[in-house]
Amino acid sequence: MTDARFEDGREAPLNLGAMDADDLSVISALTQDAIFPAQEMRWDRQANRFAVLLNRFRWEDGPARGTAPERVQSLLVFETVIGVASNGIDRKDTETVLSLLSVTFSETDAPAGHVELTLAGDGAIRLSVEALEVTLKDVTKPYMAPSKKTPDHPA
Repeated sequence: MTDARFEDGREAPLNLGAMDADDLSVISALTQDAIFPAQEMRWDRQANRFAVLLNRFRWEDGPARGTAPERVQSLLVFETVIGVASNGIDRKDTETVLSLLSVTFSETDAPAGHVELTLAGDGAIRLSVEALEVTLKDVTKPYMAPSKKTPDHPA
C-alpha cells in the first residue's frame, strides 16, 4: 500500500449541505457571483421547497490554478420554506439576469428564521424557513466562463 498522492486526486462536482449559519457561509462563498435568469427560481409551496438553477463561478478552483475561469450549473435548494418575498426583481421580465452576492441566515424563533439572498443592484429574496436546510449541487460539467474573467469586487 502506498500513500495517496496529490496527482491522484480528481475534480468532482460539489454536493454540499448546510444546517447552520456557519455551513451556510461556505455555500454563500461558493455561490458568490452566480448568475441566473429570474425564471430559474421556483417555489413549490406544497413541498416547502425553493430552488434556483445557478450558473456558479467555480471559486473552489481559485484564480491561481492557471486555467481559464470556469462556471458550472448548480442547484441551490432550500427546504422547509414557508414564505417567499422579493424586492427589486421584475419576475415578468424574462430577460432579467440576476447576480447573487451572498446568502445569509438570521434566526427568529429557533430553529426558524429568514434566509436572505442578496443580489447585485439592490435586489433581494427573503425566505421564511422553519429550519435551515440547504443543499448546493453541481448538475453539469464545468465550462469556460463566457467573459473569460474572474469576477472582481473593487473596494
